[in-house]
Amino acid sequence: MNKFDDIAARFPGAGTLVKGIQILDLISRSAEPCSSSVLLRETGLPKATLYRLLAALVEFGYVRHDKQAKTYGLGPHLIELARSSLGEFDLRSAASHELQRLSAQLNETVSLSVLEEERVIYVDVHRPSNPIAVGVEVGRNLPAIESASGVAIFAALPPHEVQSFLDGHDDDARHAFLADIAMSRSRGYTIAPSRTIPGVVVIAVPVMGPPGFGRGALVVSALESAFTQEKRHVVGRDLMEAARRIMGNIGTAPVSISPNPRPSRHIDEALRCVQPAGAIVGEGPLWDERNALIRWVDVAAPAIHQFDPVGARTAKTAAKQLISAVLPASDGGLIAVTQNGLQSFDPVSAALSPIHDPEAHLPGNRFNDAKTDRLGRVWAGTMSLDAAMPSGALYCFDTPTSARAVDGGFQVSNGLGWSPDDRVFYFTDSGLGTVFAYDFDLARGTVSNRRVFAQFEASEGKPDGLSVDAEGNVWIALWDGWRVAGYAPDGRLIRSIDMPVPRPASCCFGGEDLRTMYITSASIRLPANVLDDAPLSGGLFAIGMDVPGQPTTEVQV
Repeated sequence: MNKFDDIAARFPGAGTLVKGIQILDLISRSAEPCSSSVLLRETGLPKATLYRLLAALVEFGYVRHDKQAKTYGLGPHLIELARSSLGEFDLRSAASHELQRLSAQLNETVSLSVLEEERVIYVDVHRPSNPIAVGVEVGRNLPAIESASGVAIFAALPPHEVQSFLDGHDDDARHAFLADIAMSRSRGYTIAPSRTIPGVVVIAVPVMGPPGFGRGALVVSALESAFTQEKRHVVGRDLMEAARRIMGNIGTAPVSISPNPRPSRHIDEALRCVQPAGAIVGEGPLWDERNALIRWVDVAAPAIHQFDPVGARTAKTAAKQLISAVLPASDGGLIAVTQNGLQSFDPVSAALSPIHDPEAHLPGNRFNDAKTDRLGRVWAGTMSLDAAMPSGALYCFDTPTSARAVDGGFQVSNGLGWSPDDRVFYFTDSGLGTVFAYDFDLARGTVSNRRVFAQFEASEGKPDGLSVDAEGNVWIALWDGWRVAGYAPDGRLIRSIDMPVPRPASCCFGGEDLRTMYITSASIRLPANVLDDAPLSGGLFAIGMDVPGQPTTEVQV
C-alpha cells in the first residue's frame, strides 16, 4: 500500500481528494510535463476517473493542459494558493512594499521571483498603468540557468551550491552561467536580455531570506528602448538599495552600498576630470608608452577605455566578459586579464582569445588587478567572486602561458607595484584593509618576508589600486575614502589628494615625462544622494605631480 492508499483508508470519504492530490504530487515531481499514459501508469486509476479528475484540476487552474503536446503540468493557481497560505512575515510580504514603490517610481513592471529547485517562479508582480509596461504573470516559471533572476540568485549563493546546480549541465552552459555569475557578483546586480520576450531587458538583484523565507530576486522587466545603458545601471543600484531594506527588515545581512561620509568639501585645485566616462568600476589605468595614451577598464560594464592626453581624445571598446586589466605586449598587441585568466584582446573586433588560466579549477574565483615587472612578467591576484572568502592567490606569469602561485589566502587581491630598485614588491588585500610589502628578487621572480606596509580602518576607506613613483613613494587609491594617499618608503604619510568622488579605484603615472597621475573611479552601488553630490563618479582624473612615475614594461610574448 502506498502512502496515498494509506491516507485514503485512514480518512473515509476523502478518497477522491487524495487521488487528486496524488496527481498533483506526480506532476510536481516530474522533470517535464506528464502525459496521460504516464499518469495512468503511476496512479493506477481507471482512465475515466483520471480524466474526470484532470478536467476538474484544469478547471480550477491547479493543472495546466497543453492540448497540442497532450501533456499536463502544474497550473498558475497553485502559486496563488501557496501564496495565500504563507505567514504574514514571508519573503513576498516583506518585499511587497518595495515592489509597489519601485514600480510606481520607474513606471515599469517590477516582480519578485523565487528559486524552487532548478527553476525560478514569479510569485508577485506589480505592473504600472504604463500601457507599454511588460506583462509578467504570477506563476510564470523558467529554468534558473536561462533567466536573469536565476543568475542573480545563484550569484548570492556559496560556490558549492552553484557547482551542485551545474553538475547536470553541459560545459557550454556551465561556462556561460559562471561568466554571468562573475559579472553579477562584481556589479551586485544582473542585466540581461530576456530569453523569452524579444526586445525586453531584465535587471535583477538577489534577496536572501533567513531559513524558511526562501531565496529570491527583485526583477525589473522593461523594453530595451526604455532604458539606456546608463539607466540600466542606475536601476540596478536602486534595486540593490531596495534589497538592502528588505533584507534588513527580515534580519539578514543587508547589502552595503553607502560610502563613508565626505570628510571635507576640499578638492585639490590642480585636479581635473579629463574623461567623465561614468564608469561603473573604473580600474587598471596604465600608461601605454608605445601609443602615448592611458588605457583603463570598466570592470562591471566591461569595456576598455583610452585617453590620449594630446587633444584629449577618448575611445571606448566594449568587451564581452569581465576584464580587470589590460596590458600592452611586446608584439604590439594587448593582453587582457579576465575572469578566465590571461587572454589576448583584439581592439577592433573586441574578440578575446584564451592564453592561460591557472585557476580554471576554481570557478568561484576571478582575477583582479595586474601589473608587469621590469622583465616583462605579469603579476596578478585572484579573489572569490563574492569577495567574501580568503581564496585569492598571487600569481607570477613567467610567460603568458606559464604561471605559478607565490602567495595565497587573500580576500580581495588588488593593487600591485615595485620600488624603483626592484627590491620591494607591494600588494593590496582590500578585504583586509592592508597593503603588504615583500622582499623582491627580480632575477628569480620571487617574493619573501611579507609584512604590513600600511593598514586602514574602515572609516578611512579601503586600499585599492596603487602606483609607485620614481622615488619609491607609494600612492594608494582609497575606495570610499574620497582621496588618494601618498606614503614614503618608510610608511610616512606625505600627501593626500582630496577627490570629488568617494570611490577612487586606482592610479598610475603617465604623459611624456610621467609627471601626471591618472586616477580612475567608480560609481557602482552609490545611492542617488551621493551621486548628486559626486556626479563625476566613474570618471578619469588627472593631476600634475612633482615626482615622476616609473615607466611601464610591456609583457614579453
